[in-house]
Order: sequence, then C-alpha cells, then structure tokens
Amino acid sequence: MRFAAFALAALLVSLPALPAPAEDDEPPVGLVPRYLLRDANGRAVTEGDFRGRFQLLAFGYTYCPDVCPTTLVEVADVLKRLGDDAARLQAIFVSVDPERDTTETLKGYTAFFDPRIIGLTAAPELVKAAADRFKVRYEKVREPGAPADQYSVDHSAGLYLLGPDGGFLHKFAYQTPPADVAARIRDYMAVVKGPASRLPPHRTEFPR
Repeated sequence: MRFAAFALAALLVSLPALPAPAEDDEPPVGLVPRYLLRDANGRAVTEGDFRGRFQLLAFGYTYCPDVCPTTLVEVADVLKRLGDDAARLQAIFVSVDPERDTTETLKGYTAFFDPRIIGLTAAPELVKAAADRFKVRYEKVREPGAPADQYSVDHSAGLYLLGPDGGFLHKFAYQTPPADVAARIRDYMAVVKGPASRLPPHRTEFPR
C-alpha cells in the first residue's frame, strides 16, 4: 500500500493588524493567495472558508515519492508542536495531479499523516489557476513509451503561511525544520489572541 511506503521515508468582524512581513517574507512578485478548489466531500472551498484562522498550504501529489511525504510528515510535526494552538491553524495539501488524485484518495492520504490536514483539488483548470496565483510551478514528466497514466510531476516545494485575513505572511523553504516553522507561526499567533473565529458555512459555487 502506498501509504505504508510513505510512513518510512462566531462571525469574524475584525482582526488586529498583523506585523508587516519581514523583508525576506515578501511573496514572489504577483503572488495572490486565493484559490477555488474542492474538498473530500465535493464541496467548493476557498481561502475565505478559513477566515479567522491561519492557513499552511503545501502543493504536491499523492504519487510523489519523497518531497510530498517528507513535507506532510513535517506539517504533522508542526501541528503537534503547536499543541492547543493548532486549532487556530488549518493545514492544507493541494494536489496538482487532479487526473489521478481524487478527493477520496486525498482524504485517505492526508489523514495518514494527520487527520487535521485536509486535501483539496479540482478540475485541472482550477488547480492551475490556484497554482499560478501562488507562483507554484508544476509539470508532468513521462518516460518515453510509458502509459498515459504513468508519470511523475515536477513541482515547486515549500509551505505557504496565510494569516487570519487570508493575506500572505511567509513562505517556508522545503525542509525548514518543523521547530522553526512552529516558532514562526507562534510569533504571528501571539499578535492575534483568542480562539479561532468561524464564519457561517461558505457556499461558493463552481463555475459551470
């Protein structure tokens, strides 16, 4: 089973202003932290669904042999290090391989690392739109003569941290130690006190 192999390797009204990102936190030029994807239940999800909470996003795919499982092991470690404060953070794994990664596949995959991590994907054009907004590059790589469904996906690595207002805060490089990630998130959480705020159910519709 693929997962076993991976084991080895109320209403928000206003929020206090977060400190401006440090110079090295500036997002890539043109980064827009917005997405319209689908969760394991087939429900449309946008960054607005988590308003009032921090978001930690990773892009990848379930067939990834090393980078993605390593990243999700580290995200699970970050959640553990945050303790009770982890309730104020939503960890998200966005698949850039929607042809093979169904929402049901993603649900089992992310739960294997930590049930608090949710998997999102959508039709290829919506996945591409989200990746483009985050300046995430990905490309299928297929060996000559290989069947159409046998390929790897070369993709950007790293973690994107969004604030409770949905704004970009920081990009963590691939394999940044989980202790450092958790410490940085705690620094931001110290500015926005109190429990996670919640909005009424989001009802975004996918374009027809």
